[in-house]
Amino acid sequence: MLRSPLHDRHLALGARIVPFAGWEMPIQYQGIVAEHQAVRSAAGIFDISHMGEFEVEGPGALDWLNGLLTNDLAALAVGEGQYTLLLNENGGVIDDLIAYRTGGERYFLVVNAARIGQDREWMLAHPGEGVTFRDRSAELGAFAVQGPKAIAFWHEIEPGAGVIPAHNRIRELGPITLCGTGYTGEEGFEFFAPAEEIGGWWDRFVAAGAIPCGLGARDTLRLEKCFPLNGNDLDEVHTPIEAGLGFFVKLDKPGGFIGRDALHSQKELGIRTRLSAIRLLDKAPPLRHGYEVLAANGSGKVAELSSGSLSPGLGLGVGLAYLPSEMSRPGTELLIAIRDKTYPAKVVKKPFV
Repeated sequence: MLRSPLHDRHLALGARIVPFAGWEMPIQYQGIVAEHQAVRSAAGIFDISHMGEFEVEGPGALDWLNGLLTNDLAALAVGEGQYTLLLNENGGVIDDLIAYRTGGERYFLVVNAARIGQDREWMLAHPGEGVTFRDRSAELGAFAVQGPKAIAFWHEIEPGAGVIPAHNRIRELGPITLCGTGYTGEEGFEFFAPAEEIGGWWDRFVAAGAIPCGLGARDTLRLEKCFPLNGNDLDEVHTPIEAGLGFFVKLDKPGGFIGRDALHSQKELGIRTRLSAIRLLDKAPPLRHGYEVLAANGSGKVAELSSGSLSPGLGLGVGLAYLPSEMSRPGTELLIAIRDKTYPAKVVKKPFV
């Protein structure tokens, strides 16, 4: 198991540590609900040092990346970023990631922890000319500061350092990289620095009042906003079209991309399943990944939850599942099987909160 450069700090703060994607990571400190509410009302800080970082540079970088990723990097000015996906030949999702343009021929990619090796191998197995690829994952530590007070903390800590990048923007300050994205639906940013320096920066934000938060709150926050989780809601079987991510797929960009033909056919023929938001109608045990979704008319199982939890904002169980397209419309009534009982639920519009 790998350890974050912030591992000792998590232990000192009383974090509960769990295995995650090959890492020992904090699941919670003072409690998932308290940490969730801290992000919604003030600001929380999350260790994301397990995430991967790739740098791609050279005259062939744009064409190479555009042939691998679904979105169109040609639309990016220097300093801009976009959400995009890496697919297999059948259109299934290998990974979802953020790609930033940091220079005229230079790009910075942030990928999921569990997919670092697979992403690297897949990309290098499809080489391009005039491209330099560098995996910086082991060199960098990172954390995310999220919540309505996140940006104020930055100005308090570094009053003369300038503004935080706007949404989907990136800013480099020497060895530090700031990215204006997030996984909670709140204002905030990601902070990348050399692994040996990240601890001091973490300490400064915690001292300023940012609440340390674990993976548990990160999951409830992203689920309330219906942000998909790779490995649960995104996988190599389902496509971005089925996942409701068609906006980030540019089927007509010059040169195409791996998986494009499969998605084009799916777009023309229609999809059989759709990643849908499901909410319990009454209070019940929290929803969990793998719970069976049943038709309300008693005809049996129609899906399994790909994600599930208790929404602190709603006080009800919420989840995501790939439902048959004809059952994916908001208002469709369902049942969720939890142990030996079933509980009424319905499909709702995204996001939950």
